[in-house]
Amino acid sequence: MTTQKPTKVMALYNRVTRFPFGNKIFSVMVARMAPYFGTIKPLITELRPHRCECLIKKRHAVHNHIKTVHVIAICNGLEMAMGVMAEASIPHHLRWIPKGMSLDYTAKAGSDIRCVAQVNPEQWVPGDLMVPVTAYDSEGVVVVKGEIKLWISEKPVKH
Repeated sequence: MTTQKPTKVMALYNRVTRFPFGNKIFSVMVARMAPYFGTIKPLITELRPHRCECLIKKRHAVHNHIKTVHVIAICNGLEMAMGVMAEASIPHHLRWIPKGMSLDYTAKAGSDIRCVAQVNPEQWVPGDLMVPVTAYDSEGVVVVKGEIKLWISEKPVKH
């Protein structure tokens, strides 16, 4: 098995997280690249090839009418975890774009939410890639579960 050079995102994470508050700095940097993610004030708590965890704090700005974390905020966190995982993991000759999302809301989200996206290394091949995503409350209860479908394709050859 050959080991590939870390992606730009993985290298940035490894560099920034050596510093105090490195995870927070990295999370802000990601949210600036894709500003919509900033609406949930996400914190990337774990990133390694093929896995990412993102924390959404329960606060007024992400509440729904019953004062739990709004499911769309959770979807946003799951998409961020998936996107950062993909950018940190995809082989250099491939690219990705999301095609869809299918989620089940399985419990009320009454606490901070941990969003997880994870795939196996051998799944990075051209075609559809179904990325399992799961959101957990602070007790470990699954509050949202599903898949985000990616289209994986070869990067065009530069001449």
